[in-house]
Amino acid sequence: MSSTPHDPFYSSPFGPFYRRHTPYMVQPEYRIYEMNKRLQSRTEDSDNLWWDAFATEFFEDDATLTLSFCLEDGPKRYTIGRTLIPRYFSTVFEGGVTDLYYILKHSKESYHNSSITVDCDQCAMVTQHGKPMFTKVCTEGRLILEFTFDDLMRIKTWHFTIRQYRELVPRSILAMHAQDPQALDQLSKNITRMGLTNFTLNYLRLCVILEPMQELMSRHKTYNLSPRDCLKTCLFQKWQRMVAPPAEPTRQPTTKRRKRKNSTSSTSNSSAGNTTNSAGSKKKTPAANLSLSSQVPGLGAIPTCSLNPGRDGDLCHSTAVTPSGQFKEKH
Repeated sequence: MSSTPHDPFYSSPFGPFYRRHTPYMVQPEYRIYEMNKRLQSRTEDSDNLWWDAFATEFFEDDATLTLSFCLEDGPKRYTIGRTLIPRYFSTVFEGGVTDLYYILKHSKESYHNSSITVDCDQCAMVTQHGKPMFTKVCTEGRLILEFTFDDLMRIKTWHFTIRQYRELVPRSILAMHAQDPQALDQLSKNITRMGLTNFTLNYLRLCVILEPMQELMSRHKTYNLSPRDCLKTCLFQKWQRMVAPPAEPTRQPTTKRRKRKNSTSSTSNSSAGNTTNSAGSKKKTPAANLSLSSQVPGLGAIPTCSLNPGRDGDLCHSTAVTPSGQFKEKH
């Protein structure tokens, strides 16, 4: 019986490489290979638009990139968002790097409903430096990637934990400066810190300040407000989120308990006791007695909130209605 292409033992007459490759949607490491090719195609004229297109191709809109390493003054951990990722990769090349690529060895893949996680304990970030001297730096660590399980298969989370690094200088350069002690001393000094250049480290320190300001920057671009007005509106909205949500669940159970107590007490108390309870309920604050304002014919209070707290200094004021029907403001 002749073998067919559906037979697992079928051998193609065109060789083993004729068979169709598996789509990269089930091969997350192939996306890293494509990222390396895109980084190699970078030129000296690559501007911010090129780097933003690079990040759009390989990172999700809500992606995060995290770097963990240990310096002389202790452990460091930096996390940046999608808007700061393009600038991170560009700073690597601004520090004298001419080539950058990642090598993944013995990675483990785990599939979920909407994502694919790649855990590589032996990942190497290789950078080729042209200045201040020709050096190859191998930064080794653990890389954990989370891809979205779709046709684009972009990175959602990137976490690289650096363990060690090595700086390799060619023997030819050492032989050229064998008779120059100062040059040999200069070659013996490290040009990176944990495999990262000073440009990248300074940018990561700056991201600690830039990351919380993303909301202000996006609001400035959207509404064209001044920085002071953006800060005022952001703080006021954050104050509303802090104050308004917890007030709702605390009011509802208290009103229910009061109604239950009044219903139980009305069956046992006399008519004189009911009159004292109604008189005591009138002494409550206007903010908590909004539902009873329509029942009292004499006086009612309507709270209003000012949207410009910096003009008069007070966020809220109330307007009282006198028995004659006139309005009177109370601050």
